[in-house]
Amino acid sequence: MIVLAILAFCIIIIIHEMGHFFAAKACGIKVREFSLGMGPRILTKQGKETLYTVKLLPIGGSVQMGEDEEDSDPRSFRNKPVWQRMIVLAAGPIMNLILGIIVCAIALIVSGRVVTSEIGGFRGDKPVSSQFLQAGDEIVEINGLSVWSSMDISYAMQNSARKASADAEYITYDFKVKRNGEIVTLNDVKFAATPGENGKSSVILDFYVIAHKTDFGNVFVYSFKEAATYGRLVWISLIDLLNGTYGLNDLSGPVGVVSAITQTASASTDMRINFTNLLSMIALITINLGTFNLLPVPALDGSRILFLVIELFRRKPMKPEHEGIVHFIGFAALMILMIVVTFNDIVKLFSGG
Repeated sequence: MIVLAILAFCIIIIIHEMGHFFAAKACGIKVREFSLGMGPRILTKQGKETLYTVKLLPIGGSVQMGEDEEDSDPRSFRNKPVWQRMIVLAAGPIMNLILGIIVCAIALIVSGRVVTSEIGGFRGDKPVSSQFLQAGDEIVEINGLSVWSSMDISYAMQNSARKASADAEYITYDFKVKRNGEIVTLNDVKFAATPGENGKSSVILDFYVIAHKTDFGNVFVYSFKEAATYGRLVWISLIDLLNGTYGLNDLSGPVGVVSAITQTASASTDMRINFTNLLSMIALITINLGTFNLLPVPALDGSRILFLVIELFRRKPMKPEHEGIVHFIGFAALMILMIVVTFNDIVKLFSGG
């Protein structure tokens, strides 16, 4: 399973870098090196003009086009029009997003069902939420978060539960549901609470939602809905990280990702469920990678695109050495963060946390 997890992680990276590579080729940009991984090279093959390499650590990759260098070669990256450079930079993340949508569709087909946001009924002898919600309600919004897929329901409710006191008996939510064709607002909907991990509360979901058998139409629609949910989670999680809802220990690096994929792929005795969960995890990771890379963080594709937008307004490029310094600082900061997160992943792996 570990080998399968590493392979899945590598495929996600390869797809990202292939997006940059093929877009660069289509725009006539010279690619000096296409590499998978980081660290020392362990395999190399010289192509017509591109050096293809595999490096020791399978935690990244790169397509080197001399982005931060002045070059008289008309095929160099910096000598191409801004719109072509934007296409090349955006192609990597876009490939990840496309891959995520495809994997979401495959996961739905394998599972044989699509899970909706329509309440099918309630669990237990005294479901608290049944005092407010009704079977047939289609959940539209929870605490201001628009519900696009069933994952949004779980995330919105558990995320709010983490902010409640550890000894809370009930947790309340504001719902918007579609009932009999009309949008109904339900404030202070109660759910029973139970102590969770690390002194945090956990909510008891006492209702279940309806699932339908897959067909071409609902697979097409719900694959996009789930992909959009995964992508939005990047922004929501980043905000939650900044406001203290989550801490550094909640982040995962390559070790944590591989561990999560391994656990997901072997959590059940039903191979179909395991394979579906594995595909969903891969979709989540590749969409997160694509979305995160579009953020304007130095060293990421989004930051380089931002510099090109500035170049459009200034009508002249930034000095490559200045832009290179910004990206170097960003890259160094990301590497330090990755080392810290990876160390935490290893500690959690051995401690069972």
